[in-house]
Amino acid sequence: MNERIAVIGAGTMGLDIATAFAGVGASVIVRDISEEIISKARVRLEAGLDRRVAKGKLSGEERNAILSNMSFTTELGDCKDADLVIEAAVERADIKKHIFLQLDSVCREDAILASNTSSISITDIASVTKHPERVVGMHFFNPATVMKLTELIRGVFTSDEVYAKARAFAEAAGKTPVEVNECPGFVVNRLLIPMINEAVGLWAEGIASKEDIDTAMKLGCNHPMGPLALADMIGLDVCLFIMDTLYTETCDSKYRAHTKLRQLVRAGLMGRKTGRGIYDYTK
Repeated sequence: MNERIAVIGAGTMGLDIATAFAGVGASVIVRDISEEIISKARVRLEAGLDRRVAKGKLSGEERNAILSNMSFTTELGDCKDADLVIEAAVERADIKKHIFLQLDSVCREDAILASNTSSISITDIASVTKHPERVVGMHFFNPATVMKLTELIRGVFTSDEVYAKARAFAEAAGKTPVEVNECPGFVVNRLLIPMINEAVGLWAEGIASKEDIDTAMKLGCNHPMGPLALADMIGLDVCLFIMDTLYTETCDSKYRAHTKLRQLVRAGLMGRKTGRGIYDYTK
């Protein structure tokens, strides 16, 4: 794969997306807003690759190739020659639209501009650009170095040519793309997050313990992880944001977030990333 990829955002998802493309030979540049963030990302990248080598999931040669294929920058202008730009910033429409406004003026007119959003309208994101036909959703799943699925989301103006190229990029990175016409939450989160919200309700209302709810779904539905443990891994703030997006976009009461979920987020109990959520990870 000889294409040039730019990833906007050096967080967990951005770094994993970049690593997935670097692993198949693409030249990847990762951009974030400060040297401190980039420095920490480099440390996480090398530590993660070293763990995979130690577990026998990656050879030393593959590790070195990934590192040589990746570079970091704080300058958005350094992404100007990319064939594909994937935005993986925080899940806020205003921030994403600001990034796309800048990318529209910096990048080549034939570059594909993709968002890794998990729920925000691609049409809304594309509305700030002069060329909304080149904007597409490419929703990867955590961890993006392992998970095979990529949701490819069409905005109202996404061209067939851009969509086909985005599919080819996803497949070249070893992903299985599914075609999604724009809707709130797309496919996976439209199904998954309301299930998590219902599990929070069962727990909050004392129907069953959190452990038994998770065990029931693991053994009864063959899920690899229970919904409450999964919520903590995703981040309760992210789950709440997606539920609120579904409710706001549809005005359907079945997407109303449970008050317990909102309470936990207000208390700063977001899940694994804060040490406590539905479960306590500090013990």
